[in-house]
Amino acid sequence: MSGDKSWKVGLASALAALLAAGCGAEGHPGAAQSSPQATGTDARPTSSPMRAQGPPGALPGPGEVGRVPRPADGLPPVISSIPTKRKVVFLTIDDGWEQDPGFVRQVRDDRIPIAAFVTRDAVEARGAADPTAQGGKYLGAGEWDYVRELREAGATVENHTLTHPDLHTLGYEGQRAEICGASRLIRRQVGTTPWLLRPPFGNHNTPTRRAAKACGIKALLLWTATVQPGGKIAYQVPDKKLRPGDVLLLHFRPNLSRDFRVLVGKIRRRGFEIGNLDAYLRAAGVTR
Repeated sequence: MSGDKSWKVGLASALAALLAAGCGAEGHPGAAQSSPQATGTDARPTSSPMRAQGPPGALPGPGEVGRVPRPADGLPPVISSIPTKRKVVFLTIDDGWEQDPGFVRQVRDDRIPIAAFVTRDAVEARGAADPTAQGGKYLGAGEWDYVRELREAGATVENHTLTHPDLHTLGYEGQRAEICGASRLIRRQVGTTPWLLRPPFGNHNTPTRRAAKACGIKALLLWTATVQPGGKIAYQVPDKKLRPGDVLLLHFRPNLSRDFRVLVGKIRRRGFEIGNLDAYLRAAGVTR
């Protein structure tokens, strides 16, 4: 082989080796990558990892859920628990005073289904605050931006009135103003329309249900157990145990993210799943 041909063959071999190395660096998961300093490109990935699709939480199986009886008066039913024998419970949280960002991260990152029943005065930090929320680090921080973040994290946002009054002390028009006003505000601020009402203190009467229906509410949702500071569950049954279909009530209070983590761990250690409330209500015949 002549010297000229030998030089050309050597150059071609060197170029082929470089191209092969480049393909390996791009396509092999263990190969070295060019640094952003060397390439001048942004080191951030062009797309985020794919998140799980569909609604968060346990979903009902065929024939699993009993029907919620339709009231003879045609008004929204009052529900305290979901009729199922599956070991599943439902998490709800009231008011909106202590807006802990750590709570939003848990709801989003762990895909934990939760229904937030918010009150205007709590979210906007106006009026007399819940005494147990006073002194919180995040009292009223973020206002409606925080509620929108919760909604984007997968929570549903429901009605807990404008000012948190004892509804059964008001007449029909007063109750309607509280309930309809809260629904309109949530729709404007969050972009979704509430279909559930939690009456403050759990107090309600027939005018409450009439007003709720006039405001587009499909059911009043109460609870079977409350969650106290430290993630402690306060039961309303003699055996002091979780039961299938229980609805647990939390509040936006100091140390929320810590207490919520404790609560979720406790529920799972006891062999229960956290259910998707919307899906179970639909299965029980309560629809939007």
